[in-house]
Amino acid sequence: MINRESKHPLAEVFGYPIDNVSDDAVRYRTNRLCPFGNKVPNCTKDKANNPLGVCSIFDGTDVVITCPVRFREKWMIAEDAAGFFFPSGTKWTTLTEVRLKDKHGASAGNIDVVLCAYNDQGKVTDFGALEVQAVYISGNVRNPFEHFMEDPAKRTKLDWSGRPNYPNPDYLSSSRKRLAPQLIFKGGIFHSWHKKTAVALNRGFFETLPNLQEVEPLKADIAWFVYDLEKDPANNIYTLTRWKSVYTKFTESLEKITRSEPGDIADFVEVLQEKVDAKLDNPPETELISANF
Repeated sequence: MINRESKHPLAEVFGYPIDNVSDDAVRYRTNRLCPFGNKVPNCTKDKANNPLGVCSIFDGTDVVITCPVRFREKWMIAEDAAGFFFPSGTKWTTLTEVRLKDKHGASAGNIDVVLCAYNDQGKVTDFGALEVQAVYISGNVRNPFEHFMEDPAKRTKLDWSGRPNYPNPDYLSSSRKRLAPQLIFKGGIFHSWHKKTAVALNRGFFETLPNLQEVEPLKADIAWFVYDLEKDPANNIYTLTRWKSVYTKFTESLEKITRSEPGDIADFVEVLQEKVDAKLDNPPETELISANF
């Protein structure tokens, strides 16, 4: 298996490390298949007719999940969420991409996975929301992906170092543009219904979030299920492993995630002073003209 410090960004392509040349790996690449329970057999990420089959990328010594479908391996995330939502022994099933509307009928977005508990007659008795948060990428990951796919057998040791727009995880955008709005809009509706939310995310992503105040599972509104990809050298694959479970209250968690930690006000005043000084020393011509009136 490729060392995690290798000079390329691609950890998994169509479910397998790029140096895995097994029959299964070749078959999945050739047919552009998804081994992790996509809505259809093929990968549909980015473009259905030309999918971007990158499941995860390297970030130094870490492997970062960049496709939400990657979290569906063996449906561990659903099992973990069900254990948080429902009492032991409850019958439950999953529904994916369920549309959620607000009071006025406007869309609040789709729930990634809704877990429904049901009785012996098949009637829904309870439910909870499972949001899956992969990591956004800065830079261009399609270029190394297409370069590799042109000749996978000969490019198992792909070296992409020094290339422009080298892809890296963008944790800040992932939290502020994706995770926080999900919790505000969709999570807020579920919270008002007194229903629980579970969030599945990558270890590296979770470690960039502020420290969340933990509570006992029975008192929690949100469960954070944090996963990592562990390498299996014998089979040259990565396997999804739950690294940590964190239980929190809804309001406290949202305030932590959406509130920026203030820097030193003196630093900001210094920036303002420099800009004011520059403006007063070299005022634009329009200001000189207006001053004469």
